Amino acid sequence: MVGASPDLRQQLSQTPPLWPRTAGRDSPIRGVILIGGDIDAIAGLLVLRERQAFTIYAPGRLLDILAANPVFGVLDPAVVRRVEVRPMEPVACGCGLTLTLLPMPGKVPLYLESRNDVGPEAEPTYAALLRSGGRGMIVAPACADITGEVLEQLRQADVVLFDGTLFTDDEMIVAGLGKKTGRRMGHVSISGPDGTLARLADIPARRILLHINNSNPILLRDSPERRAVEAAGFEVAYDGMEIRL
Repeated sequence: MVGASPDLRQQLSQTPPLWPRTAGRDSPIRGVILIGGDIDAIAGLLVLRERQAFTIYAPGRLLDILAANPVFGVLDPAVVRRVEVRPMEPVACGCGLTLTLLPMPGKVPLYLESRNDVGPEAEPTYAALLRSGGRGMIVAPACADITGEVLEQLRQADVVLFDGTLFTDDEMIVAGLGKKTGRRMGHVSISGPDGTLARLADIPARRILLHINNSNPILLRDSPERRAVEAAGFEVAYDGMEIRL
């Protein structure tokens, strides 16, 4: 698994391959990769607390966040391993998969912000590059800026699941849902000259937008924004989506 969102229990109940395989407590989940420290990326770990063996793979910064909060102590260290993964260093994580963490421009988690935080910060946001059988997939649900380095990293994969949080940078402000721009929240917008559609136009990978905010009009199948996304060759992720490499 990549990330552990608060709705993880619902995701598990809707996904038969993740159901118990034997009588009693059981889970086929063998590993969880953490690539961000926000609540929507780690809170789901608490759903996996029933003394089932699995491994958490994460950069040291995110392991420190877990260690600093005693609530995550419910993940018994006797059965739940915590493995530090250094960015840009491939690590075998079981099931024939190799994981590489790719640094992404981002910001600190909301609960760690101070009043003086005014812009994106490099840590602790990452993308996960997973390789198996000569094929690769990148999962990057948060990226504040598509730099040249980010583009080079995305070119490594056959499939890229990329930050589709907001269509426009001021979307939350215009909708009256918040006071921050998308970039301030650590998310590049889909539209605009520096947005996802423009910047990722030439990468050869299959491109899928995920982590979509409920204010984003691309969720509406008949919206002009959805048509623009599809016309540009992007897909919109949905619950239960399966991708075969």
